[in-house]
Amino acid sequence: MTFLSEGLITKGVGGFYTAVSADGCAHTLRAQRKLRRQHLTPMVGDRVEFQPGAEGEEGWLVKILPRKNHLTRPPVANIDVALLVVAAASPDPDLILADRMLVAARQAGIRPIVAVNKADLDPEKASEILAAYRAAADGALLVSARTGEGVDALREALAGSVHALSGQSGAGKSSLINALYGLKLTTGQVSRIERGRHTTRHSELIALPGGGMVLDTPGFSLLESELIEPIHLKDYYPEFARYEGDCRFSPCAHASEPGCRVHEAVEDGRIDPGRHERYKQLFDEMTQRWKDRYD
Repeated sequence: MTFLSEGLITKGVGGFYTAVSADGCAHTLRAQRKLRRQHLTPMVGDRVEFQPGAEGEEGWLVKILPRKNHLTRPPVANIDVALLVVAAASPDPDLILADRMLVAARQAGIRPIVAVNKADLDPEKASEILAAYRAAADGALLVSARTGEGVDALREALAGSVHALSGQSGAGKSSLINALYGLKLTTGQVSRIERGRHTTRHSELIALPGGGMVLDTPGFSLLESELIEPIHLKDYYPEFARYEGDCRFSPCAHASEPGCRVHEAVEDGRIDPGRHERYKQLFDEMTQRWKDRYD
């Protein structure tokens, strides 16, 4: 009888996966073909059953245990917190991408926190972004990986959790991890990443002293939200929730309807107007995709 072990996938590169078992041993595995037939792709963060290989040989990843959540971009499973890193400057912040990421996290049931990094480069812009996202996330902080501003508070907010940093390229995710945990990841490249001549960057879950794990992810600039019926997009905007049911029409998408309480809140400053404008953009996009879903 073949005995299986359980472990946590901490890295996946080119069809090979590293799983760490309860005793702390790292095992290199290949996924069995049956997983492909089941349309299952292992992700960093997956808890799995595997057959260890003989000395010097790869083992086999046999089963992916049930996930509590997952994201497709970045591809990661079983995350407690999605830390969205937005740079106040250099590069200019892509806030529509940030909004898409927040929607994706809430769709997956992952708690989102926003860190406005490089706050020292443009304090005024950083404060504007913080104000826009304070009600949109489960925490929003001004930080600077360079000066250390806000780093202690962010570390406390993440303590003990499994968290993935995501955001556009150049936002300073690796620098922020270094500042948070005293690591020495090179800017733009996570330690222990394997970058081949024709491969994309991969990242690895890193265990932290005192518990919890951190995953830095490659930066990116494109993300398409999961297709849902457009009327439900508003459900992923917590700043809208207090006005739900009070609009003239029901249901109200809070996009262009007259007598909308969310519109009133935008006009009197209770909801950030930029967030609402971007919401309408995503709503229109989702509406078109919904119409085209069978084409």
